[in-house]
This record gives sequence, structure tokens and C-alpha cells, in this order.
Amino acid sequence: MVAKSLKYAYFPGCVAQGACRELYQSTEKLTQALGIELIELKKASCCGSGTFKEDSTLLEDTVNARNIALAEELNLPLLTHCSTCQGVIGHVDERLKQAQQRNPTYVEQVNDLLQQEGCSPYRGTTEVKHLLWALVGDYGLQALQEKVTRKLEGLNCAAFYGCYLLRVQDHLPFDDPYNPQSMESVFRAVGATPVEYQGRTQCCGWPLSSYATEQAFQIAGKHIQAAIAAGADCIVTPCPLCHLNLDARQPEVEKAIGDRLGLPILHLPQLIALALGISSQELGLDRHIVPTHSVLTKLGV
Repeated sequence: MVAKSLKYAYFPGCVAQGACRELYQSTEKLTQALGIELIELKKASCCGSGTFKEDSTLLEDTVNARNIALAEELNLPLLTHCSTCQGVIGHVDERLKQAQQRNPTYVEQVNDLLQQEGCSPYRGTTEVKHLLWALVGDYGLQALQEKVTRKLEGLNCAAFYGCYLLRVQDHLPFDDPYNPQSMESVFRAVGATPVEYQGRTQCCGWPLSSYATEQAFQIAGKHIQAAIAAGADCIVTPCPLCHLNLDARQPEVEKAIGDRLGLPILHLPQLIALALGISSQELGLDRHIVPTHSVLTKLGV
């Protein structure tokens, strides 16, 4: 059982409200089923996906200090379901908390800029949590297991952590950045079988795709091939940008590597919600570029 009711300031990010609308959809269905309350930060802005700092670290810090301050106004942790958003906002939060001790004039500079725009100041009083961390650390794997109504027995799931969730922040909760097991633990909790393969903690290739498209596709193809060779029925990712490169661009990846792949790529909340008995239609599994029929057939859905 859940020891306390959980409530978060919800930062959905950009991609889940556009190209990966099914992630937004499935996060809503999953959290409702688990009794987790989300207060969406309607006034939040894009985290910048790591690009703001290429022009100015102050720009990245100020934009995301504002996002964090919106959660602080509610006295709630900021929850995201995007690894990239987690990495960027979480790192800004760490940097500003350190600056409060070592360089308070810098935090004052950030807050002065926020004040000029009529925004609340950054106080450093909350946490930034990915949905995965919230499920493992706050909700708990045992409580999650007790909610399962459709065990995903026989489904071989390959986790794809990607870059930002593991390596951007100095402090990584509930996991080891070099040998993460949190997603594999979630798979076991819902009855699925984790698949180990080389590449699960590496870059999907998305950051290269705007200027080195062929190389980005080669990277993605290598990971998908490795997961298939390891016996995966699907790849599960906590990052919508990884999902775009591995799912939406998989037909282009196939052409680049000269190999037929056809491996379904699921968002983490979609997989968990399936185990809670939520229908594939409610989870947007029909929106994927690579059909998810093989996964549903294996589960008898």
C-alpha cells in the first residue's frame, strides 16, 4: 500500500504535448490509476533540451529557475516524464542550490531577471523528479506490484535509459549511473522479463540528428539490433526524444543500416499502465510508427 498520498507539480515538457502525445495521454492514465495527483504547470516553458547553455548558462538557469519556482509556489516536487527535461532542470536545480552556498550573488542575478518579468524567485526548496524516480522511490515497487491486474508474463522488455537521465546530474537517486536497474525492477514488478543488451545506457543518436543524420540513424540502428539479438519483444524508454529516434524514425533507420527491424518502442508509462489493465487505445499505442500489435498479441490483449 502507498504510505501517503502523492502529489506533484507536473512538467509535461514539449514533446509529450506534440509529437509524442501518447506519452502525455499514458502518464495521465497511469497516475490516475495509481492515485497520484498531478497539478500541471500550465505556465511552464521549454527547458531548452540542453541548447540554451550553448548560448548562455545564465539563460538556461534563469528559464529553468522559473520552471522550478512555479513548483515551489505550490510547495510540491516538480515531476517530469522526460529524461531530457529531468537532466536539464535537475542539473539547473543542483547548480543553483550549490550557488546558494558558494556564489549567492549569482542566484541573486537569476532572481533579479525573474523579478523583472514579474516571476517568483527561485528558493531551492523543492526537488526535480522523473516519473521513474517517483514510482521507484515515492510510490514503491511493492505498492506498484499490488496494483497489477494484468501481469506482463512472457514479455521481454529492453530498457533504454539514454543519456540525460543517468549522467547529467551529480546526484542520481535510486540508481547507479553505470549499471542502472530501476527500469528492470519496474519490469519485474509488473511481471515482464528484463533483457540486458549493450547500448541500454548510451545515446540514442537524437542530439546528432539535426546535423549528422546518417550517423544518428546508425547509432539508433545499432541499439535496436542489439536489443533484437538479445531477444527483446520491445524497447521501453523514459525519454520522448529517444522514442522519436527509435520509433518515429525507425523506417529511416532501417534504410540507413540496410536491415529490417520492426521492434516496437514503448514509453515507460504505457508499459506499466498495460499491466494495470488500461486499454491500448487509452494509452495511444495506435499512434506509434512501429506497430505495437506484436506486444499486445503476446500479452493476449
